[in-house]
Amino acid sequence: MLADFLIHNTAEVLTCAGPAPRAGSRQGDVRSIARAAVAAYAGRIVFVGFESLVSGEVELAPEARILDARGGVVVPGFVDPHTHVVFAGDRREELRRRLAGASYEEIAADGGGILSTVIATRAASERQLASDTRARLDEMLRCGTTTCEAKSGYGLTTEDELKMLRVIRTLAADHPIELSPTFMGAHEVPAEYRNRHRAYVDLVVDSMIPAVAGEGLAEWCDVFCERGVFTPEETREILAAARAAGMKLRIHADELAASGGSGVAADMHVRSADHLIFIDEQNAKRFAATGVVATLLPIASFYLKLDRFAPARLLIDHGVPVALATDVNPGGGFSPSMSFAMTLACFGMGLTLEEALVGATINAAYALDRHHRVGSLEVGKQMDAVVVDGPAIDLIRVGAEPIRTVIKCGRVVWKKS
Repeated sequence: MLADFLIHNTAEVLTCAGPAPRAGSRQGDVRSIARAAVAAYAGRIVFVGFESLVSGEVELAPEARILDARGGVVVPGFVDPHTHVVFAGDRREELRRRLAGASYEEIAADGGGILSTVIATRAASERQLASDTRARLDEMLRCGTTTCEAKSGYGLTTEDELKMLRVIRTLAADHPIELSPTFMGAHEVPAEYRNRHRAYVDLVVDSMIPAVAGEGLAEWCDVFCERGVFTPEETREILAAARAAGMKLRIHADELAASGGSGVAADMHVRSADHLIFIDEQNAKRFAATGVVATLLPIASFYLKLDRFAPARLLIDHGVPVALATDVNPGGGFSPSMSFAMTLACFGMGLTLEEALVGATINAAYALDRHHRVGSLEVGKQMDAVVVDGPAIDLIRVGAEPIRTVIKCGRVVWKKS
């Protein structure tokens, strides 16, 4: 078979190949091949196996790129299935307040939180939003992310939500990271609707969803089902309208309290339920029965100082597939690094390295319904890969800069100088 890209001289390749999603005892199945090579043609993998077999299986094209892993490990490109990467403004001062003892609720009551980002995002032009977001995506790329979800939700008017989604479409056309767009007009109730909550739900259902669907701007719809934001009943109504308009479903559930969001996720068979800090055993069993992916965001728990992480072991023990994400956002998702999410998952939620890697790759790809083409290194899939400058365990050495090279569709898109 012909190849125009080859990675060789590896210590091992952790392919994460095989059926998705991984759950229960299979959550940690990374499928290692020692001293392996990976070859691709036109952005698609054509060979994964022992390097000793390459010469008999692969014919390199004259212009082929040959990448020496120098004894490092190769893993699939990271998939980040939950981000709020599109926004304007800066809320890092809130982190200083939080470190001084202010709560999330106190900061929001003083004009901070999501609504402060809404003001800045509404004021920003599409061009400025795209420029700001591109810089954040560049950071994520350097950390090994090759595919990510990107939400709206800081506009909260029909036109501003469309503006955010158009920015995602613009960036998807030319940034190396593959973007999966999510409409999240139900992220918060804007200030002008504070005393007209029902009217805002009507706006989301009757105006925003048809407008977004009409322009084909979103693959997904997400709702923040939380006390003081959207009730389980409102969440069901919004998600049902989005499904009828052709969008797939995901949900913010049980982040700050047991809000009923997990029950909605199971009832509606959403693809991904996210955060889940307060999920209970009953709903974990329902997730396993209905096929809901648990997308966990330990970085948010860390920076929001929530004093607890989602019960990952409970979910895995009950057969729920677990994915990991960064939750990149202006108020609590201050790290663009899926490796850092893996680190917190290991040390804060009790995952093994292998379980965390699966959560950051093939299960994350499944959470975005992209598992058929990304999330693992196997023949026929996109050649999206990360070359680690050492063994795989180096991925959880915070601050060590373990990533040497990032490949997207058979092309080197970032390399450590």
